[in-house]
Amino acid sequence: MTTAREDLDPHLARQDGVVFRDLAGTGRLEVYEDPRESVDRRVEDLLARMTLAEKAGLMFHTMMQSTTSGLHEPAPDCDDIPYDVLSTSTLVTTKHINHFNAAPRIAPRAYAQWHNRLQRLAAETRLGIPVTLSSDPVHGFTDNPATAITTTTFSRWPEPLGLAACADPDLVAEFADVVRQEYLAVGIRMALHPQADLATEPRWSRGVGTFGADPALAADLVAAYIRGMQGTRLGPDSVACMTKHFPGAGPQLRGDDAHFPYGREQVYPGGNAEQHLVPFEAAFAAGTAAVMPYYAIPVGLGVEEVGFGFNREIVTGWLRERYGYDGVVCSDWGLVTDVRVGGTRWPARCWGTEELSRIDRVHRILAAGVDQLGGEFCPELVVELVESGRVEEKRVDASARRILRQKFQLGLFDQPYVDPDEAERTVGRRDFAAAGVRAQQRAAVLLTNGAPARPVLPLPRGTRLHLTGIDPSAAAPYAEVVAERAEADVALVRLPAPYEKRHTGIDYEGAFHQGRLDLPPEHGARLVGELDEVPTVVAVHLDRPAVIPEITAAAAAAVAEFGITDEALLALLFGDASPRGRLPVEMPSSMRSVEASREDVPNDTGDPLFPAGHGLPYDTPGG
Repeated sequence: MTTAREDLDPHLARQDGVVFRDLAGTGRLEVYEDPRESVDRRVEDLLARMTLAEKAGLMFHTMMQSTTSGLHEPAPDCDDIPYDVLSTSTLVTTKHINHFNAAPRIAPRAYAQWHNRLQRLAAETRLGIPVTLSSDPVHGFTDNPATAITTTTFSRWPEPLGLAACADPDLVAEFADVVRQEYLAVGIRMALHPQADLATEPRWSRGVGTFGADPALAADLVAAYIRGMQGTRLGPDSVACMTKHFPGAGPQLRGDDAHFPYGREQVYPGGNAEQHLVPFEAAFAAGTAAVMPYYAIPVGLGVEEVGFGFNREIVTGWLRERYGYDGVVCSDWGLVTDVRVGGTRWPARCWGTEELSRIDRVHRILAAGVDQLGGEFCPELVVELVESGRVEEKRVDASARRILRQKFQLGLFDQPYVDPDEAERTVGRRDFAAAGVRAQQRAAVLLTNGAPARPVLPLPRGTRLHLTGIDPSAAAPYAEVVAERAEADVALVRLPAPYEKRHTGIDYEGAFHQGRLDLPPEHGARLVGELDEVPTVVAVHLDRPAVIPEITAAAAAAVAEFGITDEALLALLFGDASPRGRLPVEMPSSMRSVEASREDVPNDTGDPLFPAGHGLPYDTPGG
């Protein structure tokens, strides 16, 4: 981390040879300002100084919008505020909130500068409590504003499902270390990841963010990820991990996602709940700083059928008491308040408590044992609950203590600022980008490769190539790109995994790939006809398992990828790199088999087209 500099930090002071940040503005070294003191002493000293409103502000972790100049200060009646993001000054100075999810959508230097402006604002509050910035994943290929985004500046790696295809904890630890360095450079100190969920329901849109369906492999990779991000213990060079979604969000009924009312239920027809806990047990052993429960209502677990964030039996009974977990528990986003997104309302994901008022929902969340409310900015409701006698202040203190401990461990009270020059040098660094490309290629799975005596891949250089879904410039170093299929020796088609477009009036719904996994009959027939015209290599992007038996049968060769650039894909297909991945989930043979499978049981479709673990090397043709 960059050392504190006077030009960045006007609050630096010195007393008896100790450099400290005079956050309380007293001109003397207070216990919570003293870097020599233990974390516990600093926490207790600060907690004793805080008002109820300031403690309540700690318990909210909401959205924040980065800007290239100044701070985000929309007019109060602004109609185009994404996620209902309030003005920065209102959130920080009036509501005393200092945890923000702010994905880095602007250039690294600009983001680092904005981060420093935000920290200076926080330092001017009564006690100078620094901001903790968090982000959803930004290093992959998924572009969903509610779960993960793509950027052009950070290094790009395969999705976690692709890292599972590599089945290598050392690679995952390397990836996490790169993420850590790039996040640190711009000021992001908490990762709203990894997903420790198991991809047991093929239709679930969030499976792409998991480490696959196998509990033991997922456990190894989750632990490696947390070690790469946090180190052996949380410290000034760590990025804290918020592992999600306890107790495992994979078994969504029919795969429908719990962000939406039709995805309210999580089910266990195979009685397999214990296996879903295995990756979380690894996360606890690795010291994950925080845990997030999901939205859904558990059906068939023998607990109250109310959303996990409201569920005391799960949060307190399982997480706190069974596992002895004493880190921060943060709810998923938006359990209390409807929000405005893109001009429409997105209802609160308060499944099982829809009839409750907002303050009663907050009461239920606190009673469950949750420390922070994700995506909300209503600390006044916590204050009202305490002042009315419904919640004891010591309950608020318990959460505030956990949250403050984490800020001190991360070193934010001693040095919150970052160097914009270092951000520009670090983010997307050449060696980071190259490592990401190698991982993209390594994760690819060769599904089929021509007839036994005549492998199609790798392609010979100089091939006349027709492209669908690929930038011709990526192929130029390897092939002669032709405009008509009839002129080609080989065609290359990039194909997304099929999904249904849902239109129930909720913004962002289309970013969740849900529903059927097969192609509409007319689309499939048309594509098969095209594949018959010329030998065709199909590269399918598996953000979910695809049911495409007719496509793989008609293709000359088929490759599954989990996020790969056109350039990296062409290098792979022409033999500059080799696909080494093995399917981390099975590819079903039919929708009938998917519909008959049990949501909580891994690889349960019975007669898969390609089983989990399938993957050919280049020297083994066929499929």
